[in-house]
Amino acid sequence: MRKHIVAGNWKMNNDLSQTEALINAIKKQVKTSDAEVMIAPTFTNLWQAFQSTKDYDVEVIAQNMHFAENGAYTGEVSASMLKSIGVNTVILGHSERRAYFNETDETLAKKVDTALENEMRVIFCFGEELADRKSGKEETVVEDQIKNALFHLEADAFKQIVLAYEPVWAIGTGETATPEQAQDMHAFIRKTLAAKYGAEVADSVSILYGGSVKPNNAQEIFSKPDVDGGLIGGASLKAEDFFAIVNAF
Repeated sequence: MRKHIVAGNWKMNNDLSQTEALINAIKKQVKTSDAEVMIAPTFTNLWQAFQSTKDYDVEVIAQNMHFAENGAYTGEVSASMLKSIGVNTVILGHSERRAYFNETDETLAKKVDTALENEMRVIFCFGEELADRKSGKEETVVEDQIKNALFHLEADAFKQIVLAYEPVWAIGTGETATPEQAQDMHAFIRKTLAAKYGAEVADSVSILYGGSVKPNNAQEIFSKPDVDGGLIGGASLKAEDFFAIVNAF
């Protein structure tokens, strides 16, 4: 059975005191649920977040990492550094990393390899822009992003990979993705995996939806058969909203 996952990506928000306050609010609400709960604070607050949550059903994860183990990469963080402070899951390929930091499929393939070599779990993000959706190229774009970054892997690697579909066109554009559109793309993603690795692998991989999930739409989105959870942005910065989404399962 696939895992249900709700992961909060805090992006470049919250200093140390704000992080502690949000974590304290989360600890008051977290309980055993049908979903794995994850939070991704900034790098500077990962250790404090890990220490604060280690006795709770909350996993602290990273928003990014470099593909090199060490070296002259000023400002970067390696997989072994993350592992050394208890972080075992990393988000890779987020739309903002692709757009603002020019991350390519080739770069992301190297990052995925490094994460897996370090026995980390990967939440791998991908998705089409508004122009792709309007021109009917959304499936081609998504398929290419998945194939270019992941299809060099052996089937066993997907035990450590969670997929996260981000319809970039539905985030901050005024456009709205329907639960049906989410389901259609998730089904296509699973079909793409099955064509390469077989139905057993495809059916075992959790696919999260990252298109502006909120308390008022989470239950309908999560009810779709191929949607296994959400990668949550803004709504994860308020504990009450975040757990309304977690409890949508």
